[in-house]
Amino acid sequence: MAQAPDAVVVGSGPNGLAAAIALAQGGASVLVLEGSDQIGGGLRTAELTLPGFQHDVCSGCHPMGILSPFFNSLPLAQHGLEWIKPKASVAHPLDDGPAVMLWRSVAETARGLGLDGDSYRKLMSPFESDGRGFVADALAPVGSIPRHPLLLMRFGMSVLRSAVGFARGRFDEARARALFAGCAAHAILPLERRLTATVGLLFLLTAHAEEWPVAKGGSAAIGRALASHLATLGGRIETGRRVRSLADLPQARMYFFDTGPNQLADIAGPVLPERYVRGLRRYRFGPGVFKLDWALDGPIPWKDPQVLSASTVHLGGTLDEIAAAEAAVWRGEHPERPYVLVVQQSQHDPTRAPAGKHTGYAYCHVPAGSTIDLTEVVERQIERFAPGFRDRILARHAKRTADFERDNPNCVGGAITGGVADLFQAFLRPVARLDPYSTPNRRIFICSASTPPGGGVHGMCGYYAARSGLRRMEKIPIGPLT
Repeated sequence: MAQAPDAVVVGSGPNGLAAAIALAQGGASVLVLEGSDQIGGGLRTAELTLPGFQHDVCSGCHPMGILSPFFNSLPLAQHGLEWIKPKASVAHPLDDGPAVMLWRSVAETARGLGLDGDSYRKLMSPFESDGRGFVADALAPVGSIPRHPLLLMRFGMSVLRSAVGFARGRFDEARARALFAGCAAHAILPLERRLTATVGLLFLLTAHAEEWPVAKGGSAAIGRALASHLATLGGRIETGRRVRSLADLPQARMYFFDTGPNQLADIAGPVLPERYVRGLRRYRFGPGVFKLDWALDGPIPWKDPQVLSASTVHLGGTLDEIAAAEAAVWRGEHPERPYVLVVQQSQHDPTRAPAGKHTGYAYCHVPAGSTIDLTEVVERQIERFAPGFRDRILARHAKRTADFERDNPNCVGGAITGGVADLFQAFLRPVARLDPYSTPNRRIFICSASTPPGGGVHGMCGYYAARSGLRRMEKIPIGPLT
């Protein structure tokens, strides 16, 4: 790339790489600038505990990745990406009785829900025939023409409610309510708030469309595959190129920021209207996470061995327990029995650990900027459903909110999903505009998870931002950003 590129992408997370690929597909020359010495943003894998144990540094399971319409249009398997699917997407252990299991089959899942089985089948069956297509509609920006308008309308009418209200209104027993609560808690919102039921239903739908997979060898394989494909299109990535101001940007036609709104304001504030910059700085990121990784001397000894069939385990007990824990986090508290999300990568991908050994991965939600070490709290919650778990720990690695933000500046206060996705900010992010990826400066776009459709390793934010920029790229001359 001897000449100045048409587009510069700041950040090489999944959305930055997706934007770069979509731009290159549209005929643009592309340069990606990554501040770290490694690409991928949250798609990183490292030996965090002991040699031979490969841990996902941030994102560990990828229901949105395997269902991403844009990723599925790319030859990523030719570039080394292999999805490994478990038998079940989610296991939700309870204190009494067998764990609740979320299988790909709606009927099989319903069989484990007792008296609520029929209600669950009626709720989920209309979406089962084309789960992939419906998820594509759900990941599209507001205003897009859906492929399944009647289903989308039914979805919206059913779930613009709180998860607590929806679960209590739809289900009578603890098992189905707990399963729904565990999925809804991915919203990282109090479960009494509107829109949390939408998140719960969407995550259930993804599991019936495809089993929630892990990437063979680690989540870093996703970033490597995207970068490799970008190279075949002529795109270039430079690592160790942190952008702090306009002076750090080379000349180009357009600039795409896979960053948080705060970083966009810091870097490009001088060439953006003051009112828009104020809007960027008002953006809310919400709670963070505390994460633990373990090197284990064997699989997690769940009371119900069937739990080992799932890639993801939701811990927290009943609907009421999970709702209380998530509400406490939003009050700035650290619950004694938090909602804990566990991913069992090595149970399905033997390349993650030495023979006979396993990795463990878990995080819980905490107040933004929390400095509290919750190792004891998280491990006690796992022991509750897997007695003897601590006896299998060979080594552990803890990661607090400041560690997340230091590794990836997009994780402000330890937030890992690009910001609060409540009823307002889920759709009008980062600032209310008809085209949320554009800015008042016609040469600047934002393509991070702080734009629709939000968090998750799916690349759709980057894809839609690139599509927006390509419409006007030829009209803009190459030059410094002013």
